Amino acid sequence: MRIVLAGATGTIGRATLRVLLDRGHEVTCFLRPHSPTSATSSPPVLPGANVRYVDMRDSMSLARDGFAGERFDAFISCMASRTGAPKDAWAIDHQAHVNLLSAAREADVSHVVQLSAICVQKPRLAFQHAKLAFEAALIGSGIRYAIVRPTAFFKSLSGQIERVRQGRPYLMFGNGELTACKPISDRDLATYLADCLVDETRWNRILPIGGPGDAITPRRQGQMLFELLDRPPQMRSAPVGLLDAVAGGLGLAGAVFPPLAAKAELARIGRYYATESMLWLNPETNRYDAAGTPSTGTDTLFDHYRAVIAGEVQTDLGDHAVF
Repeated sequence: MRIVLAGATGTIGRATLRVLLDRGHEVTCFLRPHSPTSATSSPPVLPGANVRYVDMRDSMSLARDGFAGERFDAFISCMASRTGAPKDAWAIDHQAHVNLLSAAREADVSHVVQLSAICVQKPRLAFQHAKLAFEAALIGSGIRYAIVRPTAFFKSLSGQIERVRQGRPYLMFGNGELTACKPISDRDLATYLADCLVDETRWNRILPIGGPGDAITPRRQGQMLFELLDRPPQMRSAPVGLLDAVAGGLGLAGAVFPPLAAKAELARIGRYYATESMLWLNPETNRYDAAGTPSTGTDTLFDHYRAVIAGEVQTDLGDHAVF
């Protein structure tokens, strides 16, 4: 197939590109024209992929610099706002995707695979509402789609590896059992996204997906790290109310100093992830259901931790470093 890939320089995007190229697809990556991975720096994507620099916020740029009057079979979007702050979320998670969808229709694209997030099941944050608004636009477009809502990524659960390795305690909120997730690796998620192009059972569906094995709590994640480092567990608990106080204080200050309003949203995001499980939300019970959360792949978080500690892989935390 001829495929457009948005978000190809992110961790999931790079993994998805690798799978698509391995399967023999012709992939054209739409990259931001002024991103750090520009034409003057090191190659931003894998050899064999086509690269076009496109302003996703500009419909004319998408038509002229992106699709360029050519026909494509599908597009896959792994693109997302960097921080989830309201302005960024509505610009990228919603409007840039709406622009991309409109341009794709003009290019006769017949299939869209959209990487969303499982947390939109219980929307309380700006980026969740922005993602849901685009999901609704995609569903109503008449184009065949697969909307994939993964659980937690390995990257987002790796922020304390170095801290624990340095002999510091593992931090958790409450007793460490407030939430759970079924983390999924970049490779397994990329394979799942690529399969959505050909697996008819996934067409025109919203697809929650997690990795293999049982759901894992933050406490269990910490125990894993200490087991791998052969050290007795050293846990430190923080009250969830601490995040409420930070978010509330920043929210009040943001009324006077607008830049602090965005930081208040980041605190609310942290609070959400500290108290909500990344699992399928059963609509009949309105409770998170670990057993009902679909699984795919073979990579486990335990294997990932082992590889990072052994120096076999590196995790670029980026905006996840705060966690």
